[in-house]
Amino acid sequence: MSTDPLLQPYQLKHLTLRNRILITSHEPAYPEDGMPKDRYRAYHVERAKAGVALTMTAGSASVSRDSPPVFNNILAWKDEVVGHMKKLADECHDEGCAVMIQLTHLGRRTRWDKGDWLPVVSPGYEREPAHRAFPKKMEDWDIARIIEDYGDAAERMKAAGLDGIELEAYGHLMDQFFSPLTNDLDAPYGGDLDNRMRFAFDVLREIRRRCGEEFLVGVRYSGDECLPGGFGKAEGLAMSQKLKDSGLVDFLNVVRGHIDTDPGLTDVIPIQGMRNAPHLDFAGEIRAATNFPTFHAAKIPDVATARHAIASGKLDMVGMTRAHMADPHLVRKIVEGREDDIRPCVGANYCLDRIYQGGMALCLHNPSTGREIEMPHAIEKAPEARRVTVVGAGPAGLEAARVAAERGHIVTVLEAADQPGGQIRLTARQERRREMISIVAWRFEQCEKLGVSFRFNTFAEMHDVLATEPDEVIVATGGLPHTEVLGAGNELVVSAWDILSGDVAPGRTVLVYDDAGDHAGLMAADMIAETGASVEIVTPDRSFAPEVMAMNLVPYMRNLQKRDTTFTVTWRLAEVQCEGNGLRAVLGSDYGAFSRERQVDQVVVNHGTRPLDELYFELKPLSRNLGEVDYEALSTGGVQAVEANPEGRFRLYRIGDAVASRNTHAAIYDGLRLARGL
Repeated sequence: MSTDPLLQPYQLKHLTLRNRILITSHEPAYPEDGMPKDRYRAYHVERAKAGVALTMTAGSASVSRDSPPVFNNILAWKDEVVGHMKKLADECHDEGCAVMIQLTHLGRRTRWDKGDWLPVVSPGYEREPAHRAFPKKMEDWDIARIIEDYGDAAERMKAAGLDGIELEAYGHLMDQFFSPLTNDLDAPYGGDLDNRMRFAFDVLREIRRRCGEEFLVGVRYSGDECLPGGFGKAEGLAMSQKLKDSGLVDFLNVVRGHIDTDPGLTDVIPIQGMRNAPHLDFAGEIRAATNFPTFHAAKIPDVATARHAIASGKLDMVGMTRAHMADPHLVRKIVEGREDDIRPCVGANYCLDRIYQGGMALCLHNPSTGREIEMPHAIEKAPEARRVTVVGAGPAGLEAARVAAERGHIVTVLEAADQPGGQIRLTARQERRREMISIVAWRFEQCEKLGVSFRFNTFAEMHDVLATEPDEVIVATGGLPHTEVLGAGNELVVSAWDILSGDVAPGRTVLVYDDAGDHAGLMAADMIAETGASVEIVTPDRSFAPEVMAMNLVPYMRNLQKRDTTFTVTWRLAEVQCEGNGLRAVLGSDYGAFSRERQVDQVVVNHGTRPLDELYFELKPLSRNLGEVDYEALSTGGVQAVEANPEGRFRLYRIGDAVASRNTHAAIYDGLRLARGL
């Protein structure tokens, strides 16, 4: 029997969990019509098959009609949810994995113009900054009906055969009762701590009355709001003890902080560049104080940290949720002694940021996550081995090479630089984003294990490609910055890449024109501002850095706002002129014939990339498919079989930024789905 602390079973009341690793509740926004259908089920079953002990489904499954889903949550207030959850639970149980669900009423953490356009409710009038809805202050009949709704939803989950439920109590309605900042009610539901916890205990008693003592019930809650005027650590410890002493709950799932603002949410669920496991010691204090089953998750991305959390006795179950989005087979690889093969979570937070902008959760690093049905994680062998030549060892080229090699093909990679990485290597130069290099390192290591041949310092030309006698050629040469966007003065500007690479030194007064809205512009501005320069970031967009998204924006803003930085939206850089020893930047507007001028000594332009595609077009006439891609096959993982030129010597494709300026996920996804079809 293994002595690994992570692989020891854990007894939670009557339920035996096969190891100490769980996936905490989160909403990947995969429901269809509010129901966890095939995509949702496949996502959880994949991880159950690989050995996780407990999968917590449905972050914030809604218990009431007036808790409309803003993250495409499961509608637990509908009876039809039972059948879908039963199918999910049965399939996970068949794999030896326990299943729970998180139930909640969002309270003010939603919007009145969603769902049935009902007013949002809260025990006070203060709106949540993140969703901006002013709530109705709850009446007695609101409290009574929502308590009943919780009971109804819990009964549905018991009927579906789940092992238990978890109540969400941070940032949602239950926690809005807990906090003096959001609870303006009089007794019996407002005032001292016992009154502020009364709603939670009324809900718990109703659930126990409906579901009995054997149905597992836990609470995920903040033990310290970390907000002036809110409840602090001392009151959080008292809350923890009261939950335990009530006899109504079976486990505590502890977080720390508040989620009503983007910075608050990012501190609760840290991203890359932030400290790993920042709240682990705090969760350990609560476990020590209560001597009660304690779960916790917050940026525990690696096995070593998770193992420490259990071995040190800080936790009973450790959550590795985003880590399982990056690699759903994480537990299996631990069991098999293959920890080096685990695809690491790089903390890019593409998963959560997409949800908060209305998309479904996708992993920057693993494009099969959320696409388990159409793009399975397992790679099947090809009927016969072919010679595949990949030009470019950025994320797209490395993924194509890895998957082609997994398919059993003979793969050669030609790369102009002396090491792999492409744009990722440029990104990882910034200390806060250095975790991104794992995207490259993992793929390169996997390729080497699979026997891929790399030829570095090779600026591939047509004869280099033809010398490999390929059956398939994949051009993944990426792109170069495009800065020629001005009516005049294009020769006077530099690119964001020039700053990031160190090829151009930052100026003292700098205008950063960000017409792409992605990381490159903000990274350049951050690097320039760090030198003490005065920086103005100008964008023609009405929102700031839309491609960076909410939680990733937080570290940039924390750096930039403490420096001499100005943010200007809805203005377009029209031209740049020399003026004395400096530059005159002329701004125009899409909204009318308006203009503004800036006197600076440097202008930096971020306008995406243009494809490096000369080699592709040279090879195109020699190819059997003339570069044509079967989009149906590409989208479904099917076989590429276009034969537009039967006399051609090979088939030719291009992927990633060699096609068009997109992002890292798009580049990796291109490599995966194309190579699956070779």
